[in-house]
Amino acid sequence: MSNNSGAGPTPSVAVRVACDVGGTFTDVCFLNEETGSMHVAKTPTTPDPIDGVLQGIKEGGVELKDMVLFSHGTTLATNALITRRFPPAVMVTTKGFRDVIEIRRGTRDDCWDTYKEMADPYLKRSDRLVVGERIDYSGKVVSEVDEAEARDVARVIRKRGVNNIAICFVNAFTNPANEERMRDILQEELPDASISLSSDIMPEIFEHERFNTTVANTVLSPVAGEYCAKLESTMKEGGYKQDVLLLHSGGGVMTAKGAEKFAARLSASGIAAGAIASKFVAEKSGFENSISLDMGGTSTDISLVDRGELPVTNDWHVEYGYPIRFPSVEVLTIGAGGGSLAWIDAAGSLRNGPQSAGATPGPVCYNRGGVEPTNCDANVFLGRLGTELAGGSVNLDAALAEEAIKKTVGDPLGMTPEEAAVAILKVANANMSDAVRLVSIRKGYDPRDFALVAFGGAGALHGAALAKDLNIPTVLVPPNPGVTSALGCLLVDISHDITQMYLSNVADVSIDDMNGTFRAMEEEGRDRLSHDGVEDKNMLFQRFIDMRYLGQWRSMSIPVVSDIKSLDETIARFHEDHGREHNYSRPDAPVEIYRILVKATGLTPKAEFATHEVRKGASLPEPMARRYG
Repeated sequence: MSNNSGAGPTPSVAVRVACDVGGTFTDVCFLNEETGSMHVAKTPTTPDPIDGVLQGIKEGGVELKDMVLFSHGTTLATNALITRRFPPAVMVTTKGFRDVIEIRRGTRDDCWDTYKEMADPYLKRSDRLVVGERIDYSGKVVSEVDEAEARDVARVIRKRGVNNIAICFVNAFTNPANEERMRDILQEELPDASISLSSDIMPEIFEHERFNTTVANTVLSPVAGEYCAKLESTMKEGGYKQDVLLLHSGGGVMTAKGAEKFAARLSASGIAAGAIASKFVAEKSGFENSISLDMGGTSTDISLVDRGELPVTNDWHVEYGYPIRFPSVEVLTIGAGGGSLAWIDAAGSLRNGPQSAGATPGPVCYNRGGVEPTNCDANVFLGRLGTELAGGSVNLDAALAEEAIKKTVGDPLGMTPEEAAVAILKVANANMSDAVRLVSIRKGYDPRDFALVAFGGAGALHGAALAKDLNIPTVLVPPNPGVTSALGCLLVDISHDITQMYLSNVADVSIDDMNGTFRAMEEEGRDRLSHDGVEDKNMLFQRFIDMRYLGQWRSMSIPVVSDIKSLDETIARFHEDHGREHNYSRPDAPVEIYRILVKATGLTPKAEFATHEVRKGASLPEPMARRYG
């Protein structure tokens, strides 16, 4: 199934290819470097995702040898964490801290449901081993690693035949010496083992977040490494000569080598792609402020761009209670999609989602065994959605949709099928409007100052209704909205985020010391980019300081210039941003620096997209077809 925008490439023309692998479909986007024209292809996702990727490229009419860039978003890491399908691993930690990742923060996803089971940790208790060691809060070595215990742990690991090891000592973020000594011992005893240090993966305070991020990275590294190696090998055998680039949570890409070392960054790969593409579409249309509405079959992802910047968060997870603290594009996901089920609760109220018909059996109108009405069924029955999808390969049955709506919603609520279908969509739209309010009004943004970018398989059907509800003046629907996320993979650079704790009152900061620390972090970023094959002339470094009021728990990230002379402007920006997001600021209160961050970017060559003349005063084009509902 392919959908073209512009002509496909002619033989031997350089083409950039981006691919987004979802749970149901694999979307591929092709950009012709010579003409700037773009076309797309959509194929079913296969059990081995690589087969679907190659099939999508083939259906797009492109030879692997003609590809000058391949960028890839994937749900591989997300699915591995949810299903716990990863190779055996162990965690080695300080005595007394074995259960940190299981105790978590003592909070629950639903504080009102004490019977709801929490997901299990990524490593069970028997796979969490301990040794004696201790470093205090200031970084002083109180007790060195007990070498006898360390070698006993190595013998246990060898006996189990485990090759993936996470070393997580309690205060290693202040001084990595004991973790490094433990690594050396394990390397002596287990030379083939893959070892990750928490002080290397995420050298930050708060042991639960640091331990869990390191563990997630450890269990995903062999998964990502095997997948990337196989994909890269298969593509090079077919003639592709460049690096395979993988989109990560922070909105950049990594090479296969980088993905193996920092595999947990792939855990929000696909979600980030849509947000990036939405930002691009809005900016090309002349809008610096935009809200993205990426509505698929099961869920809707919503993000916000303010003054051309995508917010980034360190507070995210695949499953509640198990944080991954690598920076990630801030996206809100809710259970509202084309396949979300309409149902009536015990109080007799109409609800919509988060349950979904999924790909199997799918909406009732697909005629594949579904019996409960969905948003898709309501749209088909009302005539808002045509009865053919994917170029005619999927036929939808409006009569089946009507029957399900009548039986499940209409008759119980005393409505006609038409009234019930409209009610189903109103509830779905209300859920999405509330989510948009969470990323905008709740954070101090006025939706009236933004354009709404509606895409995904179902976004364009609901965009206008949401804009009307929220008084958003403009709705943008990109070409080929169902594969917009794949477009996002074409627009990013190689990037790494290097963080370091820097707890200090702003009044006590030595500017020279901070600049020196930033420079050292930039050198680490330079080493990582060089490892990815990036030339010095294509390297870009951006600095950020995470600040908070003294005594606060959470911080805000503020960009700073490359050579800091004074923190006055940075502090003023912090007060301003805090006032907007939290509705109060305290200019007279002491401000504390929590940590500093360097974003190391390897700029990739960009191709120009084809441009079109703006229609001024011209009549609207004649539509291909008309539907009434």
